[in-house]
Amino acid sequence: MKIAFVGKGGSGKTTLSSLFIRHLAANEAPVVAVDADINQHLGAALGLGEDEAAGLPALGAHLPLIKEYLRGSNPRIASADTMIKTTPPGRGSRLLRVTEDNPVYEACARTLLLDGEPVRLMATGPFTEADLGVACYHSKVGAVELCLNHLVDGPDEYVVVDMTAGSDSFASGMFTRFDMTFLVAEPTRKGISVYRQYKEYARDFGVALKVVGNKVQGPEDIEFLQDEVGEDLLVTVGHSDWVRAMEKGRPAAFELLEATNRFALQALQDAADDSYAHRDWDRYTEQMVRFHLKNAESWGNAKTGVDLADQIDPGFTLREGVASTAGGESFVSPRPHSHQPAPQPA
Repeated sequence: MKIAFVGKGGSGKTTLSSLFIRHLAANEAPVVAVDADINQHLGAALGLGEDEAAGLPALGAHLPLIKEYLRGSNPRIASADTMIKTTPPGRGSRLLRVTEDNPVYEACARTLLLDGEPVRLMATGPFTEADLGVACYHSKVGAVELCLNHLVDGPDEYVVVDMTAGSDSFASGMFTRFDMTFLVAEPTRKGISVYRQYKEYARDFGVALKVVGNKVQGPEDIEFLQDEVGEDLLVTVGHSDWVRAMEKGRPAAFELLEATNRFALQALQDAADDSYAHRDWDRYTEQMVRFHLKNAESWGNAKTGVDLADQIDPGFTLREGVASTAGGESFVSPRPHSHQPAPQPA
């Protein structure tokens, strides 16, 4: 499952995404966690010290390596320099899988132990002094989008992305890359405003959206959220002494998280797992191509000096049935609708 956490700044989306990651790890599920927020706090929420969190490798800084690896032997991509954040995979491209080892993970991911269970953590990286005044943060997030475009994940595997705050998530096509999007909303008018924006923007793209009510203090807060978001409200979360201790850098064992909050996290996992039955690889690939063409026409062709529409492989659909050669390159499976796990690269 590819899962996004979104919400306005201060809603608690990073805290909830970190709790969900811990929950999955406690259930011994394979997890890749990605901090794609301009304010890089996911590492700290997962227990890293300030220096450790600051020392995480930045995906954006390794973009040339990522492009060269994913390009593989795809004949439609002449060089890594012609790849942009929306470049889709085709025959010959290398694909990423959650549980494998590959050069991208080696360079860009660090493995954390959460109560003894391993989780891979990746981060886009913060603004640097050189970026100020001249760079757009979404150019950094482009490395995440490129990786998601080339990722083949199966059931009971999870990629959890802590997205940038507010409706900025719609500045790229990355919002269509997820099986489930959890919008964290406080029971306030401001908290609901981001939900309404997200709901409107996502309407035509088949985005599965559920609301997690956070900082709920009583029945009136729950009633307010129910009135405002209706059936999109999945679960609510209230005060947590465990979270308060975590924010002080003194977390207890995760098994001591309050029972009500453990049940809420299980509800999130159940909703994500249920979405698997509705996964549509054809639509996923079509949306990937749609946003690639849009970016190519608006800026990509001019930047690279080539017609990026030529990178689209009309005979390729990203799906679990796409297999890999010994060198990691992809080819179209003869069983395109198979739901068996894809073979691992040798």
